[in-house]
Amino acid sequence: MFVRKKSNKSGKISVQIIDKSKGKYHVLKTIGCSSDINLVEAYVIEAEKWIRNKIGTLEFDFDNSDLRINDFFDGIESLENVGIELLLGKLFDQIGFNRIRDNMFRLLVLSRLSHPVSKLKTTDYLFKYHNLSIDVQVVYRYLDKLYKSQKEIVQQISFEHTLSILDNSISVVFYDVTTMYFEVESEDDLRKTGFSKDGKHQNPQIVLGLLVSKNGYPLAYDIFEGNKYEGHTMIPIINGFKEKYKINNFIVVADAGLLSNENVIELEKGGYEYILGARLKNESDEVKKTILSLNLKHGESVQLKNSKKGYNIVVSYSDSRAKKDEYNRRRGIEKLQKQIITGKLGKKNINNRGYNKFLEMKGEVEIKINDEKIEADKKWDGLKGYISNCKLNKDEIIANYTHLWQIEKAFRVSKTDLKVRPIYHRVQRRIEAHICITFCAYKVYKELERQLTEKKSELSPEKAIEIAKTIMSLKVRNPKTKETIEKVLFLKNEQRNLAQLFNF
Repeated sequence: MFVRKKSNKSGKISVQIIDKSKGKYHVLKTIGCSSDINLVEAYVIEAEKWIRNKIGTLEFDFDNSDLRINDFFDGIESLENVGIELLLGKLFDQIGFNRIRDNMFRLLVLSRLSHPVSKLKTTDYLFKYHNLSIDVQVVYRYLDKLYKSQKEIVQQISFEHTLSILDNSISVVFYDVTTMYFEVESEDDLRKTGFSKDGKHQNPQIVLGLLVSKNGYPLAYDIFEGNKYEGHTMIPIINGFKEKYKINNFIVVADAGLLSNENVIELEKGGYEYILGARLKNESDEVKKTILSLNLKHGESVQLKNSKKGYNIVVSYSDSRAKKDEYNRRRGIEKLQKQIITGKLGKKNINNRGYNKFLEMKGEVEIKINDEKIEADKKWDGLKGYISNCKLNKDEIIANYTHLWQIEKAFRVSKTDLKVRPIYHRVQRRIEAHICITFCAYKVYKELERQLTEKKSELSPEKAIEIAKTIMSLKVRNPKTKETIEKVLFLKNEQRNLAQLFNF
């Protein structure tokens, strides 16, 4: 490829990028056309830059006679990964996190996205791939600082950016909780054993509550003691969010795990509209009888009124949900039968936890499965309920509730891609700081996802990050002038395409 200045009949000069292949010349790109000689030269410089980026080769301004291959290799000063900064650092700035003028915060957030490991291993990563020598104790001291001063501004920045991309309107918020376990045995005031959503019931844990907007953009979070009932976490976060940002008239959406009479009362008292997953089998006998008499078909739904409690109940039915319910029950019963045979079940196992509800005592010692309870349970297969006090119709209520998968995705990404757990910190302030960094990292992840969708790219956020990790910068000392030359290497089409997509 080379740059050509072509004179036109109009007297203007076109600056073109020409490619020669198979003996023929092709115009790859016309940079510009002008009669102004200064502007033409500017076009030439732009064209030369375009060729360098496209080819991904190094050009040095020295006499070839002075450059020998050994001189070149001897002059290499560093090879550094810069793709993460070029891609994710740009998004970090666009969101507004650069308002936190502390490079350590930036490094920890971007590292959580590109190489999520312990803080000790993070320092090894920064040294190996970014030529940064940072003592891990410096990182720990920074976490103490982050805990004290930056949690609130991180959430403020995230909220402001989310508000801007949602046209300054947040009409629906989604709340859910998860658990984060620790690789330790002892408990303290925060880390308590409790019901673990990760199946780590023997490990001390914390409860993390997360509030997101439509499309899953993070708004606020808080952490609670590991043994705290998840239903008691929702109201404090929602009230805090409302008070801090002075936002009214939004609908609160949460799953059935957050449903309790206390929460419903508090939501009503706070003037909130809500959509909560219903526990249909816990409704009154009258309501349950009505629901089972509906005989709904696939895709059908109906809205009922619970006059005693003052809210509406929306009930929907789907064949796929019915098949899933039947499958899960069958698997649960098979597991119970195996435990009965092996003698692992006793009187203490007869409770309403999961499929244990099908167990009963026969005589003084024999445990058996109650077939009548199974048949009664089958009647509910495929049914899904929602309770709400909002003015939306039943289809709108169901549609809003289905967006809860976004918060489930947030937890999944945080736990798998960002590896927020297990947590190795012992001190509460550093635990708080660790969660804050992960919250910020997830916000950057969601912005990457949003822009990829907006740009109609087929890349996933994970793939884009993977490509960015391969983009390197080479620093070479000019053996003639002793000056250092730096060049970003775009050696593959996927690297060049990513750079073009995000304009870096």
